[in-house]
Amino acid sequence: MRRLLVFSLVLCSVAVGQQLAPELKVFVHVDAPVIALTHVKVIDGTGEPGLLDQTVIISGGKIQAIGASVLIPQGAHILDLKGHTVIPGLVGMHDHLFYPLPSDRDPKGKRVPGSMALYGEMAYSFPRLYLANGVTTIRTTGSLETYTDLQVKKLIDSGKAIGPKMNVTGPYLEGAGAYTPQMYQLSGPDDARETVNYWADRGVGSFKAYMNITHAELAAAVEAAHKRGIKVTGHLCSIGFREAAAIGIDDLEHGLVVDTEFNPGKKPDVCENSKTEDTIAALDLNSGPGREMIRDLVQHKVAITSTLPVFEQFVPSQPNVPQRVLDVLAPEFRADYLATRARRAQSNDFAAAYAKELEFERAFVRAGGTLLAGLDPTGMGGTVAGFGDLREVELLVSAKLTPLEAIHIATQNGADFLGVGDKVGTIAMGKQADLVVVKGDPDKDIANIENIEIVFKDGVGYDSAKLIESVKGTVGLH
Repeated sequence: MRRLLVFSLVLCSVAVGQQLAPELKVFVHVDAPVIALTHVKVIDGTGEPGLLDQTVIISGGKIQAIGASVLIPQGAHILDLKGHTVIPGLVGMHDHLFYPLPSDRDPKGKRVPGSMALYGEMAYSFPRLYLANGVTTIRTTGSLETYTDLQVKKLIDSGKAIGPKMNVTGPYLEGAGAYTPQMYQLSGPDDARETVNYWADRGVGSFKAYMNITHAELAAAVEAAHKRGIKVTGHLCSIGFREAAAIGIDDLEHGLVVDTEFNPGKKPDVCENSKTEDTIAALDLNSGPGREMIRDLVQHKVAITSTLPVFEQFVPSQPNVPQRVLDVLAPEFRADYLATRARRAQSNDFAAAYAKELEFERAFVRAGGTLLAGLDPTGMGGTVAGFGDLREVELLVSAKLTPLEAIHIATQNGADFLGVGDKVGTIAMGKQADLVVVKGDPDKDIANIENIEIVFKDGVGYDSAKLIESVKGTVGLH
């Protein structure tokens, strides 16, 4: 990327965007056989410093050249992007297609015992919002409607719907005691193996273990998935992080705040997390068990997925979501979120655990661990597809990582983990043209990452504002 590049280009006779259904082309900002992005700063996603005044040539859905002095082919569609930055498309690693339905909550914003936790599938609004906010690849990281997720992927891949590239995660691998009736509960190790093989046959690309899974069920699921070349992540409670690493899990969701292994009196295969927040807040990460846990995860090459946006909502001192996020919520869901957030403001009991999570993620990265980035659009409803992914990058910077590190985590790390790093995740010649054009420089001020104007996926530039406008007032409904 740092060399002066001159190239020959074979023009494609059919632009990638022409595969889109006709009614979707209204969302396309630019689609041409050759596109030249000129006078733009390029942050390539590797963590290296950005380069100023670059030209990026796109053709056939791929990046054909990058450099400060690149020959622009005759007839190319030229975009003068002075004052803008191009970053790789984000790779969202905890990006569900579902969203929480309103439920009874106590003054702290927690569900009232006996109320039923249910989630609606946002198969229409969420894919558009992910893409509009620069997320060009997602891992759904747990599905409640797996057949729907697989069908949405097919619709997007065929051009009949708009959205990111999708790695569909199978149904939650949950043990007895699931808190939502939408989750299937495994009956033992044999059932875990059968479940993994059934959904692997149907095209899912990953699996996620959940809070009540037993040691034996997790071991069986990991073994079966690995035989199929599929990775397993987990939001665990019954099993601690170091125990899961020993079993062979590939990734752990949410970070330190859900790790129950430090709870006094922790019993094997039992999910008891009522004291976890206090235990984590008091944990020393510089010595003793805390530091040993980080070292163990790094040695076992277990990744951690950061989902800071869903947790920040439980800390009253953190800012409320901006109006542009509220605008995409259906009115009744907007009212429910604001009421829940106001009730939560009466308590600050999660603040210390949240601060410790920031410390943990920074320490994990500094120890050589692979940190991934996602949002988890659950919680009290303020964490919304796409918007939350951008907020995640900002919060990684609040954890005292640099903007370049945060962008690297949200792009290359995810792509490499999914095994698609040779195609996406960084900006390099020959890779797919999954790019995000933002006004300003996120390296100087990470908040500029929100100023998205165009999102390229496979060389087609989509209008971010039009995609967001198309789903205003619909999140929660579909």
